[in-house]
Amino acid sequence: MVLASLTSSVTTFVGDHGLYAVFVLMLVAAVFPTASELVMLYAGALASGAFATAHVTAFGNRIDTPAWAFLAVAITGVVANTIGAVGGWAIGSLGGRPFLERHGRWLHVNAAKLERAERRFHERGALAVPVGFALPVVRSFVAIPAGIVRIELRRFLPLALLGTAVFCFAVAGIGWAVGSSYERIHGDLRYVDAAIVAALVLATLAFVVIRRRRRSTTLARGAGPPR
Repeated sequence: MVLASLTSSVTTFVGDHGLYAVFVLMLVAAVFPTASELVMLYAGALASGAFATAHVTAFGNRIDTPAWAFLAVAITGVVANTIGAVGGWAIGSLGGRPFLERHGRWLHVNAAKLERAERRFHERGALAVPVGFALPVVRSFVAIPAGIVRIELRRFLPLALLGTAVFCFAVAGIGWAVGSSYERIHGDLRYVDAAIVAALVLATLAFVVIRRRRRSTTLARGAGPPR
């Protein structure tokens, strides 16, 4: 029921307000876990022309060409997410760890999440920025720790831009493919929302499984043979 409610709220907001909704949701998603995956999936499906009653709009005008609509939603997502990422970096850089320890609950960042994020930065260095922003789930917990560990803004910005571009274009592309396929095969598009949610759930589960396997492999290598 929670997932259905979230899906309905996000898709209605994007369907009603087009690029403005994509911009607001992706701006916030750089710091808060606000279903950026679902936003870009649905926006991609919307751009494909899958919905008869909802379209991509900008400045009050409807974008009828699917290719331009796709570029519009993807670029909007990238720009908004990158701006939000810089805001998160500033929070971490100016406030530091003490600020997060006092106010982290408002940003959904607790001590355990912060420690995991800092560990990733120490292990991977600046590479953790584009990788983190390109991945589902963890991407909302990258910007603030990057500021805390003092990655310079001139390095953080292009890396964040790269990661968000990979994420937004890839996930919107999946949404485009799902929307186009359902329009061609079924004709009745009331199932597209369910398909988008299913794709989101499968992508999240795949990410969790891969992450656990990598962690198990790393621990096994670290343990080494018994002496």
